[in-house]
Amino acid sequence: MKLSQRSQSIKPSITLALAAKAQAMRADGVKVVNFAAGEPSNDTPERIKQAAIGALNRGMTKYTEVRGIAPLREAVAEKYRREQGLDYDKDQVLVSCGGKHSLYNVFQAVLDVGDEVLIPAPYWVSYRDIVVLCGGVPRFVESHAPGKFHLTPDELKSALGTRTRAVVLNSPNNPTGAAYGRDELLSLSRVLEPYDCLIISDDVYEKIVYDGFTFHNIAAVNPKLKERTVIVNSASKTYAMTGWRIGYCLGPGPIIAAAGKIQSQNTSNPTSFAQAAAVEALQGPQDDVQQMVRELQVRRDTLLRCFEAMDGMECVRPEGAFYLFPSIRAFLGRKTKKGKIESACDLTEYLLEEAQVVAVPGEDFGSADHIRFTYTIPPEEIEQGCDRIEAALAKLG
Repeated sequence: MKLSQRSQSIKPSITLALAAKAQAMRADGVKVVNFAAGEPSNDTPERIKQAAIGALNRGMTKYTEVRGIAPLREAVAEKYRREQGLDYDKDQVLVSCGGKHSLYNVFQAVLDVGDEVLIPAPYWVSYRDIVVLCGGVPRFVESHAPGKFHLTPDELKSALGTRTRAVVLNSPNNPTGAAYGRDELLSLSRVLEPYDCLIISDDVYEKIVYDGFTFHNIAAVNPKLKERTVIVNSASKTYAMTGWRIGYCLGPGPIIAAAGKIQSQNTSNPTSFAQAAAVEALQGPQDDVQQMVRELQVRRDTLLRCFEAMDGMECVRPEGAFYLFPSIRAFLGRKTKKGKIESACDLTEYLLEEAQVVAVPGEDFGSADHIRFTYTIPPEEIEQGCDRIEAALAKLG
């Protein structure tokens, strides 16, 4: 049977595949340390679950408006008004089935075949494939700033061109944890001002920042870009609601309306009672978020300390998110019983077999000499996994 070229031009999510492999190994009795899953390990806060239960008990089990219920869209608009000083009304908000779905709808709404989307590398694995599915051409630009993964204004300017339809800005970043401060965003925004392109601001990890870092959105930093910026966010990471599948986007009315029209033909509305839960997530007390971030900072520091004590593990201290993306260049060319370590993929396979540790190779993030480690697991499990990694690396020839 013939398959479409579209379906053959993309790859399945390696993150989800590795997480599934770790679950299968555990089901077989293998004591796996899983650094692969891109989600908080804690449960969704009880207040949010009770909001969903209450909605179910009220009979909220039918279709809702395609764009999402009005109270949720109003809550999203109010959040950005309160936190970033950005003024949107509820008709400039679209609620979708997760942040990934929000991105897909937006790119479907704005991309024609051949339009280029500029994506700073390293990048979240799904950007490339979503752009390809929407007929666009992903263009990657690497940052060479020493000691961090921050794109410089000169690097951005050199990558922009006449076919650039959109620029993706993910801060804090998956997989690096890098986050742009206000002055950095202002400098990047000055470069973007004269170019007729959209800015896609992926704010999914906005609340997960450390060491007193303050999150800023580029449209708030430079209001001139507001009418060219689409913000994408979700409840998944901030509120440990990955399985609830609630994402949203805000932006210029015509783009949001077009994205909503596309959503009306692919999924219709997001799950009704999950939307009610998201209202509570955004409007209720935020103590659970702050507690989660405090715990994550302890876990980040634990993993950093362990890796910094290992010869060859080169780490950049992340400002946010919950990932560490160390360089493994020191191990390339080293020997195992089966052959040489020639890439991040080779090393992750070796660590899985030798140490029963699951991490995500950097190839799909745009780097063949980095590995992504998620530090959402408990500190004692992080230390156990690092002990295994260190022992396995010591065996390399």
